[in-house]
Amino acid sequence: MRFTYEEINIGDKASFEKTVTETDIYLYAGITGDLNPAHINQKASENSIFKGRIAHGMLSAGFISAVLGMHLPGPGTIYLSQELRFTAPVFIGDTVKAEVEVIEKMEKGRVKLKTTCYNQDKKIILEGAAVVLAPKAS
Repeated sequence: MRFTYEEINIGDKASFEKTVTETDIYLYAGITGDLNPAHINQKASENSIFKGRIAHGMLSAGFISAVLGMHLPGPGTIYLSQELRFTAPVFIGDTVKAEVEVIEKMEKGRVKLKTTCYNQDKKIILEGAAVVLAPKAS
């Protein structure tokens, strides 16, 4: 899908869902260089407050980017800013649903969206707001 600024309405929503795998975590660690033991070292992470490995918070935040770039507004969207608050960990095997909702149409083609990620138990794991530049009509 692709929505231009003119086609977007306050209250519009879209989402993307993915089950996080061990491979996802290792690939993310390799791409970013974030080799924090909390993510890649089972033995070390067993002594953490989470008692095991967790996914990188920014991996879940990346799922928001997938919604914005592929669904709402969609291809051609330019990500301008993102506020994030991480509220719960994501474990290997958790299914994360990233959801965006249009909350404001701003000037110059910009759109503000509420951004939320949930796990399979509907627990909020991340919340915030994004501002994007929506695609222009052709």
